Amino acid sequence: MEHVVKILMKEFVTHDTIRFITEKPENYNFLPGQATEVSINQPGWKDKKRPFTFCSKNSDPVLEFTVKIYPHEGVTEQLSRLKPGDELIVRDVWGTINYKGLGVFIAGGAGITPFIAILRDLMDKGQAEGNMLLFANKAWKDIILEREFKEMLGNKAHFILSREEREGYDSGRIDEDYLKRHIKDFNQNFYLCGPTQFIVSVKRALDSLGASPESVVIEV
Repeated sequence: MEHVVKILMKEFVTHDTIRFITEKPENYNFLPGQATEVSINQPGWKDKKRPFTFCSKNSDPVLEFTVKIYPHEGVTEQLSRLKPGDELIVRDVWGTINYKGLGVFIAGGAGITPFIAILRDLMDKGQAEGNMLLFANKAWKDIILEREFKEMLGNKAHFILSREEREGYDSGRIDEDYLKRHIKDFNQNFYLCGPTQFIVSVKRALDSLGASPESVVIEV
């Protein structure tokens, strides 16, 4: 089913990532971590769908999406030109990244988006403490919502930069060695989202370190 929603607010959260706040259809419900297919309600764009995760909580009266803009990609570039009052089309809810209990959230770039709603929901419930975040980006300017993650998780929020060395941040990649240095117990839940190669390499490292396949939650 399709729902037309109006953009209420638009703001940059990094140099190339935009937060959109939109209307929420009546009786439209989702679980933290789930997503929908979105398109632009304009001629020539209505059928060009892209999957975006809800960053708002289900209890919020609006929908929130955090969208990384890719030049020349088409849909996201067109999204960057929209303004409040323009309309999007949202569809049925889908997604399998759901919270199963305390664990480690491992994200690469825009793969952080499912974890935004999950961690916000946990904060509301007083259950965020004890979880850990490992968030990999190319450079400091790419980090989405850094301050909010630090407020939610304190020193359990780790930010890793692969193409920049910066005081207070880890440098390199989330590989087997990095995981061994930061995680003491591999008998817990792991939540993994990011580019395909990132997921493959981190999953391989987790397997090697003894994490059970059942404990690793990945979008499928």
